[in-house]
Amino acid sequence: MAAPTRLTIVGLGPGAPEHLTAAAASALSEARVIVRTRLHPVAQSFPRADRWIACDDFYETATSFQEVYDRIVGRVIEEARRAPLVYAVPGHPLVGEATVRRLLIDAPQHGIDCSIIPGLSFVDVVLPILGIDALATNLQIVDALELVSCLEAAPFAAGRAPLSPLRPALLGQLYDRPLASQVKLALERLYPPTITVSIVRQAGTTSPMVLHVPLHELDHYHYDVSTAVYLPSVNPCDARVTEALQQVIARLRAPGGCPWDRQQTHHSLRRYLLEETYEVLEAIDRNDDDALCEELGDVLLQVVMHAQLAEERGTFVYEDIVAAVIEKLVRRHPHVFGEVKAESAGAVLARWEQMKATERKEGESPRYLVPLTLPALARAQVLLERLRRLNPERYETVRQYVTKTTPETPADTIVQQLVSTILAATEQEVDAETVLRLWTLELERTHFCETATEDFTA
Repeated sequence: MAAPTRLTIVGLGPGAPEHLTAAAASALSEARVIVRTRLHPVAQSFPRADRWIACDDFYETATSFQEVYDRIVGRVIEEARRAPLVYAVPGHPLVGEATVRRLLIDAPQHGIDCSIIPGLSFVDVVLPILGIDALATNLQIVDALELVSCLEAAPFAAGRAPLSPLRPALLGQLYDRPLASQVKLALERLYPPTITVSIVRQAGTTSPMVLHVPLHELDHYHYDVSTAVYLPSVNPCDARVTEALQQVIARLRAPGGCPWDRQQTHHSLRRYLLEETYEVLEAIDRNDDDALCEELGDVLLQVVMHAQLAEERGTFVYEDIVAAVIEKLVRRHPHVFGEVKAESAGAVLARWEQMKATERKEGESPRYLVPLTLPALARAQVLLERLRRLNPERYETVRQYVTKTTPETPADTIVQQLVSTILAATEQEVDAETVLRLWTLELERTHFCETATEDFTA
């Protein structure tokens, strides 16, 4: 077996030649060199740099950055297989260098040993300009391209944002205005548009520039490969993430918070959770998106408030709620998160019922199949729908009993009529609770409002 060849990956620093480390200079002097771009000042001033192989031609001919990276990695591996090689990249090799990440995976598969000589990154030269201690502030280092990938994957990218507005962040790889425009759109999902951000250009040179601008103007300025953007942390009262809501509610409950909120218990809040849930349903029935957004927020408030109460009691925390529902979703969707195949929605529903039955046997389910607090009409239909799916013979027995039994009392007559109606709704796949509620809304609008008319059609 042939001995492995060596690939040394060297960081050229953020710009100025004086930022090149002694170890990097030594490696560049003693070997064949491929440089990612000749635009870097070190690649223009280093002795004998004119003999280095550059990859700028790929940037001129490729149709995407992914193609550029693929071709650079291919060239580096091809040259490294022939003889020991140095691959020189701007900044630090492990700060925002996609080609380096690829090489560390691909090169060993071609019998190439890799080593890294660090260099100063854009982070190292931006921090002194801004006067920031990265550890003291829990600074987040974010790739602008990664942030934009979440925007491009919308609406299925919720929760994938690589940063939190509750901690300061430094964005790199923000190299032109079109990208800045996309970054702005992604950030405005998390940040208020008026927050002041700092655009830092030419850090690591003798003439760095800093612009402080509102987020909504982020794409109004010039960008190049040396540009970074600093985002300060946001007050939880202004942020747009669930963690901020947790902090706001914790403050309301803490000593010195709101007297009313501090008095609440799980039981005292019970009525509000029910009321807010019904208000969500009302917004859905009205097709009112603005109201739906607001009412869902009120339900979320109830969830986080109950989590805060539980944490104060030492029983569970909000993260336990999240972990439990994720575990349940993964467990009940093996056709998505596992190897099981689901041919139709009906097959999914049948498997779900089997899982529910198993959970009930294991004691993981509540006492009742359907909550007693559900309106009786809705509860009856849910039970009948479930019986129809799980045991058609028993469902038919119930149907025959209801339709053929002679009622003995007025109450029996009413129950028979109601259940017969629910059976019909179930078999015609009509939500009886919803259609009746809509009927009552029309009744109220037509006969009880000041603008009521004599026209009434159910």
